[in-house]
Amino acid sequence: MAAPGENLRINSDRLWDSLMDMAKIGPGIAGGNNRQTLTDEDGEGRKLFQSWCEAAGLTMGVDEMGTMFFRREGTDPNALPVYVGSHLDTQPTGGKYDGVLGVLGGLEIIRSLDDLGIRTKHPIVVTNWTNEEGTRFVPAMLASGVFAGMLEQDWAYDRTDAKGKRFGDELVRIGWKGEEPVGARKMKAFFELHIEQGPILEDEGIDIGVVTHGQGLKWLQVTLTGKESHTGSTPMPKRRNAGLGMARVTELVHEIAMDYQPDAVGAIGHMDVYPNSRNIIAGRCVFTVDIRSPDKEVLDEMDARIRDGIATICETLEISAAVEQVGHFDPVAFDETCVKAVRDAADRLGYSHRNIVSGAGHDACWINRVAPTAMIFCPCVDGLSHNEAEEISKEWASAGCDVLFHAVVETAEIVS
Repeated sequence: MAAPGENLRINSDRLWDSLMDMAKIGPGIAGGNNRQTLTDEDGEGRKLFQSWCEAAGLTMGVDEMGTMFFRREGTDPNALPVYVGSHLDTQPTGGKYDGVLGVLGGLEIIRSLDDLGIRTKHPIVVTNWTNEEGTRFVPAMLASGVFAGMLEQDWAYDRTDAKGKRFGDELVRIGWKGEEPVGARKMKAFFELHIEQGPILEDEGIDIGVVTHGQGLKWLQVTLTGKESHTGSTPMPKRRNAGLGMARVTELVHEIAMDYQPDAVGAIGHMDVYPNSRNIIAGRCVFTVDIRSPDKEVLDEMDARIRDGIATICETLEISAAVEQVGHFDPVAFDETCVKAVRDAADRLGYSHRNIVSGAGHDACWINRVAPTAMIFCPCVDGLSHNEAEEISKEWASAGCDVLFHAVVETAEIVS
Protein backbone atom coordinates (compact mmCIF):
# COMPACT_ATOMS: atom_id res chain seq x y z
CA MET A 1 0.00 0.00 0.00
CA ALA A 2 1.24 3.45 -0.81
CA ALA A 3 1.80 5.70 2.20
CA PRO A 4 1.13 9.44 1.98
CA GLY A 5 4.07 11.77 2.31
CA GLU A 6 4.99 13.69 5.42
CA ASN A 7 3.74 16.95 3.85
CA LEU A 8 0.09 15.87 3.95
CA ARG A 9 -1.79 17.70 6.70
CA ILE A 10 -5.40 18.63 7.25
CA ASN A 11 -6.59 22.23 7.38
CA SER A 12 -6.62 22.76 11.13
CA ASP A 13 -8.40 26.12 10.96
CA ARG A 14 -11.24 24.65 8.92
CA LEU A 15 -11.58 21.68 11.27
CA TRP A 16 -11.74 23.97 14.30
CA ASP A 17 -14.27 26.27 12.65
CA SER A 18 -16.47 23.27 11.85
CA LEU A 19 -16.34 22.12 15.47
CA MET A 20 -17.35 25.57 16.69
CA ASP A 21 -20.16 25.86 14.13
CA MET A 22 -21.60 22.48 15.12
CA ALA A 23 -21.39 23.52 18.79
CA LYS A 24 -23.86 26.34 18.09
CA ILE A 25 -26.57 23.70 17.64
CA GLY A 26 -28.02 22.48 20.93
CA PRO A 27 -25.96 24.75 23.19
CA GLY A 28 -25.73 23.76 26.84
CA ILE A 29 -26.16 26.12 29.76
CA ALA A 30 -22.48 26.21 30.69
CA GLY A 31 -20.58 26.32 27.41
CA GLY A 32 -21.07 22.79 26.20
CA ASN A 33 -23.84 21.02 24.30
CA ASN A 34 -27.16 19.30 24.84
CA ARG A 35 -27.82 17.56 21.54
CA GLN A 36 -29.29 14.28 22.69
CA THR A 37 -30.10 11.63 20.14
CA LEU A 38 -33.29 11.96 18.06
CA THR A 39 -34.16 15.36 19.51
CA ASP A 40 -34.88 18.34 17.29
CA GLU A 41 -31.35 19.53 18.00
CA ASP A 42 -29.94 16.21 16.80
CA GLY A 43 -31.97 16.60 13.62
CA GLU A 44 -30.62 20.12 13.11
CA GLY A 45 -27.04 18.95 13.62
CA ARG A 46 -27.58 16.15 11.12
CA LYS A 47 -28.85 18.60 8.50
CA LEU A 48 -25.81 20.85 8.95
CA PHE A 49 -23.49 17.86 8.63
CA GLN A 50 -25.39 16.71 5.53
CA SER A 51 -25.02 20.13 3.92
CA TRP A 52 -21.26 20.14 4.52
CA CYS A 53 -20.83 16.61 3.15
CA GLU A 54 -22.90 17.28 0.04
CA ALA A 55 -20.95 20.49 -0.57
CA ALA A 56 -17.84 18.29 -0.55
CA GLY A 57 -19.38 16.11 -3.28
CA LEU A 58 -20.26 13.14 -1.09
CA THR A 59 -23.32 10.97 -1.62
CA MET A 60 -25.50 10.10 1.36
CA GLY A 61 -26.92 6.81 2.57
CA VAL A 62 -29.04 6.39 5.71
CA ASP A 63 -29.89 3.04 7.27
CA GLU A 64 -32.98 1.99 9.21
CA MET A 65 -31.31 2.97 12.51
CA GLY A 66 -30.68 6.49 11.23
CA THR A 67 -26.94 6.12 10.84
CA MET A 68 -25.59 8.49 8.17
CA PHE A 69 -23.00 7.37 5.60
CA PHE A 70 -21.33 9.84 3.21
CA ARG A 71 -19.28 8.28 0.42
CA ARG A 72 -16.37 9.61 -1.63
CA GLU A 73 -15.84 7.31 -4.60
CA GLY A 74 -12.57 5.51 -5.21
CA THR A 75 -11.05 4.65 -8.55
CA ASP A 76 -11.96 0.97 -8.16
CA PRO A 77 -15.75 0.57 -7.92
CA ASN A 78 -15.31 -2.98 -6.62
CA ALA A 79 -12.90 -2.11 -3.80
CA LEU A 80 -14.26 -2.25 -0.24
CA PRO A 81 -14.64 1.23 1.32
CA VAL A 82 -12.62 2.54 4.24
CA TYR A 83 -14.98 3.94 6.88
CA VAL A 84 -14.21 6.75 9.32
CA GLY A 85 -16.40 8.49 11.87
CA SER A 86 -17.99 8.59 15.30
CA HIS A 87 -21.18 10.29 16.61
CA LEU A 88 -22.83 13.71 16.76
CA ASP A 89 -25.17 13.09 19.72
CA THR A 90 -24.16 14.37 23.16
CA GLN A 91 -24.88 13.93 26.83
CA PRO A 92 -27.47 16.30 28.39
CA THR A 93 -24.54 18.28 29.76
CA GLY A 94 -21.99 17.23 27.16
CA GLY A 95 -18.94 18.85 25.65
CA LYS A 96 -18.25 20.16 22.17
CA TYR A 97 -15.76 17.43 21.16
CA ASP A 98 -16.84 14.00 22.44
CA GLY A 99 -17.76 12.10 19.28
CA VAL A 100 -18.09 15.23 17.14
CA LEU A 101 -14.32 15.43 16.61
CA GLY A 102 -14.34 11.98 15.00
CA VAL A 103 -17.20 12.80 12.62
CA LEU A 104 -15.94 16.20 11.54
CA GLY A 105 -12.38 14.87 11.43
CA GLY A 106 -13.61 12.37 8.84
CA LEU A 107 -15.17 15.17 6.82
CA GLU A 108 -11.94 17.16 7.04
CA ILE A 109 -10.06 14.23 5.50
CA ILE A 110 -12.35 14.42 2.47
CA ARG A 111 -11.99 18.18 2.19
CA SER A 112 -8.21 17.91 2.42
CA LEU A 113 -8.06 15.18 -0.23
CA ASP A 114 -10.09 17.40 -2.51
CA ASP A 115 -7.81 20.38 -1.82
CA LEU A 116 -4.78 18.29 -2.73
CA GLY A 117 -6.37 16.59 -5.74
CA ILE A 118 -5.67 13.13 -4.30
CA ARG A 119 -7.62 10.07 -5.40
CA THR A 120 -7.73 6.75 -3.60
CA LYS A 121 -8.35 3.25 -4.89
CA HIS A 122 -10.86 2.49 -2.16
CA PRO A 123 -13.91 4.67 -1.49
CA ILE A 124 -13.93 6.53 1.83
CA VAL A 125 -17.15 6.76 3.85
CA VAL A 126 -17.69 9.29 6.66
CA THR A 127 -20.12 8.00 9.28
CA ASN A 128 -22.35 9.40 12.03
CA TRP A 129 -23.61 6.54 14.20
CA THR A 130 -26.98 7.03 15.92
CA ASN A 131 -27.30 7.01 19.73
CA GLU A 132 -23.73 6.34 20.76
CA GLU A 133 -24.19 8.08 24.10
CA GLY A 134 -27.18 6.06 25.28
CA THR A 135 -28.23 8.89 27.57
CA ARG A 136 -31.77 9.25 26.23
CA PHE A 137 -32.24 5.69 24.96
CA VAL A 138 -30.36 2.93 26.79
CA PRO A 139 -28.04 1.23 25.92
CA ALA A 140 -25.15 3.19 24.48
CA MET A 141 -23.74 2.40 21.01
CA LEU A 142 -27.22 1.31 19.98
CA ALA A 143 -27.03 1.70 16.19
CA SER A 144 -23.52 0.30 15.86
CA GLY A 145 -24.60 -2.62 18.06
CA VAL A 146 -27.43 -3.42 15.66
CA PHE A 147 -25.08 -2.95 12.69
CA ALA A 148 -22.66 -5.49 14.19
CA GLY A 149 -25.43 -7.99 14.90
CA MET A 150 -25.04 -7.70 18.66
CA LEU A 151 -28.46 -6.12 19.27
CA GLU A 152 -31.82 -6.84 17.64
CA GLN A 153 -33.26 -4.00 15.56
CA ASP A 154 -36.85 -4.44 16.77
CA TRP A 155 -35.61 -4.46 20.36
CA ALA A 156 -33.69 -1.24 19.66
CA TYR A 157 -36.80 0.39 18.20
CA ASP A 158 -38.69 -0.42 21.42
CA ARG A 159 -36.22 1.39 23.72
CA THR A 160 -37.99 4.24 25.53
CA ASP A 161 -36.80 7.49 27.05
CA ALA A 162 -37.78 8.93 30.44
CA LYS A 163 -41.04 10.21 28.95
CA GLY A 164 -41.95 6.84 27.43
CA LYS A 165 -41.18 7.85 23.84
CA ARG A 166 -39.97 5.00 21.63
CA PHE A 167 -36.67 5.14 19.77
CA GLY A 168 -38.32 3.94 16.56
CA ASP A 169 -41.06 6.56 16.75
CA GLU A 170 -38.63 9.41 17.44
CA LEU A 171 -36.41 8.30 14.56
CA VAL A 172 -39.39 8.70 12.22
CA ARG A 173 -40.48 11.96 13.85
CA ILE A 174 -37.20 13.78 13.15
CA GLY A 175 -37.12 12.36 9.63
CA TRP A 176 -33.99 10.24 9.83
CA LYS A 177 -35.23 6.68 9.48
CA GLY A 178 -33.55 5.48 6.31
CA GLU A 179 -34.48 2.61 4.03
CA GLU A 180 -31.11 0.87 3.90
CA PRO A 181 -30.93 -2.46 5.80
CA VAL A 182 -28.74 -2.20 8.89
CA GLY A 183 -25.44 -4.06 8.65
CA ALA A 184 -25.62 -4.60 4.90
CA ARG A 185 -22.46 -2.57 4.27
CA LYS A 186 -19.07 -4.28 4.05
CA MET A 187 -15.93 -2.48 5.17
CA LYS A 188 -12.25 -2.75 4.39
CA ALA A 189 -11.56 -1.01 7.71
CA PHE A 190 -13.03 1.45 10.20
CA PHE A 191 -11.13 4.23 12.00
CA GLU A 192 -12.44 6.38 14.84
CA LEU A 193 -10.81 9.51 16.25
CA HIS A 194 -11.93 10.49 19.76
CA ILE A 195 -10.85 12.56 22.71
CA GLU A 196 -9.30 10.37 25.38
CA GLN A 197 -11.89 11.15 28.08
CA GLY A 198 -9.12 10.49 30.57
CA PRO A 199 -5.99 12.25 31.89
CA ILE A 200 -3.16 9.97 30.74
CA LEU A 201 -2.09 11.69 27.52
CA GLU A 202 -2.19 15.19 28.99
CA ASP A 203 -0.41 14.12 32.18
CA GLU A 204 2.41 12.53 30.19
CA GLY A 205 2.59 15.24 27.53
CA ILE A 206 1.81 12.75 24.74
CA ASP A 207 0.23 13.90 21.46
CA ILE A 208 -1.47 10.68 20.31
CA GLY A 209 -2.97 7.64 21.98
CA VAL A 210 -2.71 4.52 19.81
CA VAL A 211 -5.69 2.54 21.07
CA THR A 212 -4.82 -1.14 21.12
CA HIS A 213 -7.70 -2.47 23.24
CA GLY A 214 -11.08 -1.53 24.62
CA GLN A 215 -11.97 -2.55 28.12
CA GLY A 216 -14.58 -5.19 28.73
CA LEU A 217 -17.37 -4.21 31.07
CA LYS A 218 -19.77 -5.75 33.54
CA TRP A 219 -22.58 -3.93 35.30
CA LEU A 220 -23.99 -5.73 38.32
CA GLN A 221 -27.16 -4.50 39.98
CA VAL A 222 -27.05 -5.37 43.66
CA THR A 223 -30.04 -5.33 46.01
CA LEU A 224 -29.26 -5.60 49.70
CA THR A 225 -32.18 -6.16 52.05
CA GLY A 226 -32.01 -5.67 55.80
CA LYS A 227 -34.58 -4.28 58.21
CA GLU A 228 -35.81 -0.74 58.65
CA SER A 229 -35.64 0.44 62.25
CA HIS A 230 -35.17 3.59 64.31
CA THR A 231 -31.68 5.06 64.20
CA GLY A 232 -31.89 6.23 67.80
CA SER A 233 -33.50 3.38 69.65
CA THR A 234 -32.22 0.28 67.88
CA PRO A 235 -29.16 -1.18 69.70
CA MET A 236 -26.11 -1.52 67.49
CA PRO A 237 -25.89 -5.33 67.79
CA LYS A 238 -29.56 -5.63 66.77
CA ARG A 239 -29.28 -3.69 63.51
CA ARG A 240 -29.63 -5.23 60.05
CA ASN A 241 -28.25 -2.28 58.14
CA ALA A 242 -28.42 -2.49 54.35
CA GLY A 243 -26.66 0.89 54.13
CA LEU A 244 -23.68 -0.46 56.02
CA GLY A 245 -23.62 -3.40 53.63
CA MET A 246 -23.52 -1.03 50.66
CA ALA A 247 -20.65 0.88 52.23
CA ARG A 248 -18.65 -2.30 52.70
CA VAL A 249 -19.35 -3.46 49.14
CA THR A 250 -18.16 -0.07 47.90
CA GLU A 251 -14.85 -0.59 49.68
CA LEU A 252 -14.70 -4.20 48.46
CA VAL A 253 -15.08 -3.18 44.80
CA HIS A 254 -12.33 -0.58 45.16
CA GLU A 255 -9.93 -3.05 46.80
CA ILE A 256 -10.53 -5.72 44.15
CA ALA A 257 -9.99 -3.24 41.30
CA MET A 258 -6.72 -2.13 42.90
CA ASP A 259 -5.53 -5.74 42.93
CA TYR A 260 -5.60 -5.81 39.11
CA GLN A 261 -3.71 -2.64 38.27
CA PRO A 262 -2.75 -0.90 36.05
CA ASP A 263 -5.74 -1.40 33.74
CA ALA A 264 -8.70 -2.63 35.77
CA VAL A 265 -11.21 -0.21 37.28
CA GLY A 266 -14.25 -0.57 39.49
CA ALA A 267 -16.73 1.61 41.32
CA ILE A 268 -20.26 1.89 42.64
CA GLY A 269 -22.34 4.08 40.34
CA HIS A 270 -26.09 4.52 40.70
CA MET A 271 -27.39 4.21 44.28
CA ASP A 272 -30.90 4.13 45.75
CA VAL A 273 -31.45 3.86 49.51
CA TYR A 274 -34.83 3.05 51.05
CA PRO A 275 -36.67 4.59 52.77
CA ASN A 276 -34.00 7.33 52.64
CA SER A 277 -35.06 9.00 55.86
CA ARG A 278 -32.60 10.60 58.24
CA ASN A 279 -33.80 8.70 61.30
CA ILE A 280 -34.48 5.28 59.77
CA ILE A 281 -31.79 2.64 59.27
CA ALA A 282 -31.81 1.68 55.62
CA GLY A 283 -33.79 -1.49 55.04
CA ARG A 284 -32.95 -1.81 51.35
CA CYS A 285 -30.22 -0.51 49.02
CA VAL A 286 -30.13 -0.94 45.26
CA PHE A 287 -26.92 0.04 43.47
CA THR A 288 -24.79 -0.77 40.46
CA VAL A 289 -21.24 -2.10 40.38
CA ASP A 290 -19.26 -1.07 37.27
CA ILE A 291 -16.10 -3.13 36.65
CA ARG A 292 -13.88 -2.96 33.57
CA SER A 293 -10.72 -4.62 32.29
CA PRO A 294 -9.10 -5.26 28.90
CA ASP A 295 -8.50 -8.87 30.01
CA LYS A 296 -11.56 -11.14 30.01
CA GLU A 297 -10.08 -13.50 32.61
CA VAL A 298 -9.44 -10.58 34.94
CA LEU A 299 -12.98 -9.28 34.40
CA ASP A 300 -14.43 -12.68 35.25
CA GLU A 301 -12.20 -13.02 38.32
CA MET A 302 -13.27 -9.60 39.57
CA ASP A 303 -16.91 -10.55 39.07
CA ALA A 304 -16.51 -13.79 41.02
CA ARG A 305 -14.60 -12.13 43.87
CA ILE A 306 -17.20 -9.37 44.18
CA ARG A 307 -20.03 -11.89 44.36
CA ASP A 308 -18.17 -13.95 46.98
CA GLY A 309 -17.36 -10.82 48.96
CA ILE A 310 -20.98 -9.66 48.93
CA ALA A 311 -22.08 -13.05 50.27
CA THR A 312 -19.55 -12.80 53.12
CA ILE A 313 -20.57 -9.24 53.98
CA CYS A 314 -24.24 -10.16 54.03
CA GLU A 315 -23.66 -13.16 56.27
CA THR A 316 -21.76 -11.01 58.76
CA LEU A 317 -24.42 -8.28 58.81
CA GLU A 318 -27.41 -10.68 58.68
CA ILE A 319 -28.81 -9.11 55.53
CA SER A 320 -29.64 -10.69 52.16
CA ALA A 321 -28.44 -9.92 48.65
CA ALA A 322 -29.56 -10.36 45.07
CA VAL A 323 -27.03 -9.75 42.28
CA GLU A 324 -28.12 -9.37 38.64
CA GLN A 325 -25.87 -8.70 35.65
CA VAL A 326 -27.55 -5.85 33.75
CA GLY A 327 -24.82 -4.93 31.27
CA HIS A 328 -21.84 -6.64 29.66
CA PHE A 329 -19.47 -6.66 26.73
CA ASP A 330 -16.20 -8.52 26.35
CA PRO A 331 -12.84 -6.76 25.98
CA VAL A 332 -11.86 -5.65 22.49
CA ALA A 333 -8.49 -6.16 20.79
CA PHE A 334 -8.31 -3.82 17.82
CA ASP A 335 -6.97 -5.00 14.47
CA GLU A 336 -3.16 -5.16 14.43
CA THR A 337 -2.84 -3.88 10.84
CA CYS A 338 -5.09 -0.88 11.51
CA VAL A 339 -3.33 -0.16 14.79
CA LYS A 340 0.01 -0.26 12.98
CA ALA A 341 -1.31 2.19 10.40
CA VAL A 342 -2.12 4.61 13.25
CA ARG A 343 1.25 4.11 14.94
CA ASP A 344 3.16 4.49 11.68
CA ALA A 345 1.23 7.66 10.88
CA ALA A 346 2.16 9.20 14.24
CA ASP A 347 5.82 8.28 13.63
CA ARG A 348 5.76 9.66 10.10
CA LEU A 349 4.29 12.96 11.29
CA GLY A 350 6.65 13.31 14.25
CA TYR A 351 3.98 13.17 16.96
CA SER A 352 4.75 11.58 20.31
CA HIS A 353 2.54 8.58 20.98
CA ARG A 354 1.90 5.68 23.32
CA ASN A 355 -0.28 2.60 23.37
CA ILE A 356 -3.44 3.10 25.38
CA VAL A 357 -6.53 1.15 26.42
CA SER A 358 -9.95 2.74 26.00
CA GLY A 359 -11.76 2.82 29.32
CA ALA A 360 -15.01 3.93 27.68
CA GLY A 361 -17.18 2.18 25.15
CA HIS A 362 -17.20 3.48 21.56
CA ASP A 363 -18.89 2.53 18.30
CA ALA A 364 -15.54 1.14 17.16
CA CYS A 365 -15.83 -1.53 19.87
CA TRP A 366 -18.89 -3.01 18.14
CA ILE A 367 -17.67 -2.44 14.57
CA ASN A 368 -14.45 -4.29 15.42
CA ARG A 369 -16.56 -7.45 15.46
CA VAL A 370 -17.41 -7.14 11.76
CA ALA A 371 -14.45 -5.23 10.25
CA PRO A 372 -10.78 -4.44 10.99
CA THR A 373 -10.89 -1.43 13.30
CA ALA A 374 -8.64 0.97 15.19
CA MET A 375 -9.01 4.11 17.29
CA ILE A 376 -6.96 7.25 17.81
CA PHE A 377 -7.07 9.34 20.98
CA CYS A 378 -6.06 12.96 21.44
CA PRO A 379 -5.66 14.52 24.90
CA CYS A 380 -8.39 16.48 26.69
CA VAL A 381 -7.88 18.99 29.49
CA ASP A 382 -7.78 17.31 32.93
CA GLY A 383 -9.24 14.19 31.33
CA LEU A 384 -12.68 15.76 31.69
CA SER A 385 -15.53 14.55 29.46
CA HIS A 386 -19.32 14.12 29.67
CA ASN A 387 -19.18 17.61 31.14
CA GLU A 388 -19.82 21.02 29.62
CA ALA A 389 -16.33 22.08 30.71
CA GLU A 390 -14.80 19.45 28.39
CA GLU A 391 -11.94 21.10 26.46
CA ILE A 392 -9.21 20.29 23.96
CA SER A 393 -6.73 22.49 22.15
CA LYS A 394 -6.78 23.27 18.46
CA GLU A 395 -3.30 21.69 18.24
CA TRP A 396 -4.48 18.45 19.82
CA ALA A 397 -7.43 18.25 17.44
CA SER A 398 -5.16 18.91 14.45
CA ALA A 399 -2.60 16.28 15.49
CA GLY A 400 -5.28 13.63 15.98
CA CYS A 401 -6.87 14.42 12.64
CA ASP A 402 -3.49 14.44 10.86
CA VAL A 403 -2.85 10.92 12.13
CA LEU A 404 -6.38 9.89 11.16
CA PHE A 405 -5.80 11.39 7.69
CA HIS A 406 -2.64 9.36 7.10
CA ALA A 407 -4.01 6.09 8.51
CA VAL A 408 -7.19 6.31 6.44
CA VAL A 409 -5.46 7.34 3.21
CA GLU A 410 -2.77 4.69 3.58
CA THR A 411 -5.49 2.07 4.01
CA ALA A 412 -7.53 3.49 1.12
CA GLU A 413 -4.38 3.50 -1.10
CA ILE A 414 -3.39 6.63 -2.98
CA VAL A 415 -3.61 6.33 -6.74
CA SER A 416 -0.58 7.90 -8.39
